Amino acid sequence: MFAQPGNPRLHLVWYLLATMLAVFVYFYGLDSQHIPKNGDEYPYAHITRLTADSGHLLPLQSELDNMRNTKPPLLFWQGIASTHRGQGWTLWNLRYPSVIYTLLTAGMTFLLGWKISRNMETGFVALLIYLAFFSTYRYGRPFLVNPAEVFWFFLPFFTLLYWRNSAFESRFLVPVLMGIEVGIGLLYKSFALIAPVGLCLAWWYLHYREYRWQHCLRKDVFKVAITLTLALALFGLWFLFDPDPQAVWREFIVGENAGKFDPHGNYLLKLLWGGSSVWALLIGYPMNAGLLAVPVAAVFVISYRRRALLIDAEKMLWIWMVALFIVFSLPSQRSARYLLEAMPGLAVLCALNWHRISHKVFVVSLLMTGSVLALFVFLSVHLQQEMIGTEMYGLAYWTLLVMTGVLILIALFVPKFSAAIVNVTALLVLFCFAAFLSPFDGAFGNYSLDVQQYANGKDVWVPCNFRAKEEGYRFILPGAKVHGYHEDLALTATELAAKYSLFAVQVPLQDTGCANCKILGQRLDIRGRQSESEINKMLGGEIFRHLFVKELLIEVPGIHSTVIADEGCR
Repeated sequence: MFAQPGNPRLHLVWYLLATMLAVFVYFYGLDSQHIPKNGDEYPYAHITRLTADSGHLLPLQSELDNMRNTKPPLLFWQGIASTHRGQGWTLWNLRYPSVIYTLLTAGMTFLLGWKISRNMETGFVALLIYLAFFSTYRYGRPFLVNPAEVFWFFLPFFTLLYWRNSAFESRFLVPVLMGIEVGIGLLYKSFALIAPVGLCLAWWYLHYREYRWQHCLRKDVFKVAITLTLALALFGLWFLFDPDPQAVWREFIVGENAGKFDPHGNYLLKLLWGGSSVWALLIGYPMNAGLLAVPVAAVFVISYRRRALLIDAEKMLWIWMVALFIVFSLPSQRSARYLLEAMPGLAVLCALNWHRISHKVFVVSLLMTGSVLALFVFLSVHLQQEMIGTEMYGLAYWTLLVMTGVLILIALFVPKFSAAIVNVTALLVLFCFAAFLSPFDGAFGNYSLDVQQYANGKDVWVPCNFRAKEEGYRFILPGAKVHGYHEDLALTATELAAKYSLFAVQVPLQDTGCANCKILGQRLDIRGRQSESEINKMLGGEIFRHLFVKELLIEVPGIHSTVIADEGCR
């Protein structure tokens, strides 16, 4: 801490450099096809592209079965604006607003940490913790609703906590501002988020009044009502302006939201057992933290032990986390992803208790970080050996790995530096991960310009294993008429050549394709969503055969392909 012996200026320089590193890490490789993400990015990009092509903001457009009004329109409008109505159709343009939202949220954690503790270093620690969470990196960069959702739903609570008495006592201005903030969040995600927000707002006002119910009912209930009513009114504008409000009701309200309460079996059994149980949701908080899972778990224990000594701000942040957990325990579908709105508050709680965490906890976290780094070294060396005669990684990459390893060792063996370094090493490992993937997005991972120009305007069949996965090929083969075929069918290149005149197929690195086929180009790729059999083979040592593949773009002269409506991952 700055209050500890040492040079405060050096501490400040360290945290400023660490923050600059974090910002760089979040923008580095942003246009990669392989960044950690959720498969929903492809359908969202599909809806955005077709809506932009239509020339109208509403109704939303889609060619996917039962997936048009899958989310409110703000995400798609954001994508239309950032890509200049689809004219600048790149992954970078789709994604950079997400990073801006994430960094703004990180800024709120910095301000809260500083304000609550009256210590700037605590603010920096909160910011770095939040950006070092794997869930922030995974969901805070792609073209998804989560970055905007987290920002807009955390902003009202930041407002109340940062301005405290003046915000809580405001009779009109702050409730209206919070209503606008929550309403924008609903137009990104769903009207259903009014439940945890409303519960927590009511709880916070009650807590502020020291649980004097009558006092709270008289002075604060109408404030919560203003906020929630205005938020729902803003969400209702979607129905007002969409030319087909019945489709919005049918597809979004009933299909997308009410469907999450369908237990598909025994509700109580799923509540208490299995991957969608309440216990799986509970461990979602440390799981979302990734390499910081152990320090996060330690903060839970520390806060419980000193529950009688918690300052008011800590209590209110715990209320926010509990409110989210309670509400998202109710649907039959439960996921750690639903707790993302709590992660900024959790980062602040961690920062406030960072000095209370045992050095042994940081050691465990650093060992986990070192293990992941060792995995990248292993994969990089063996991949280089597989690619005979090709330099996959340059000196800068190996230097990055060595520097990260050295920093981990310093943090392990010099205890006074552990707390300050652990977040930075987690961020550096995320950087190493992106750098490890970089060859798959450079010349090795893309078709040549000549091949892209040849495919422009032609029907090309590509493998897909998730809904709208073929949408990603519009960035790889810009201008091509992309169609998907099910990768799960395990068709060989020869079998595909009997069906399609121009297609892409993924084969093992040493495979040569098929006879009587013209190979137009090739690129390296990383396979995802392996089958159970393939995962077992990978565990048995066949990692490179089932993880890294070579994709061939093949043309078969004399074959006439017919576009079949139900083909692809629809």
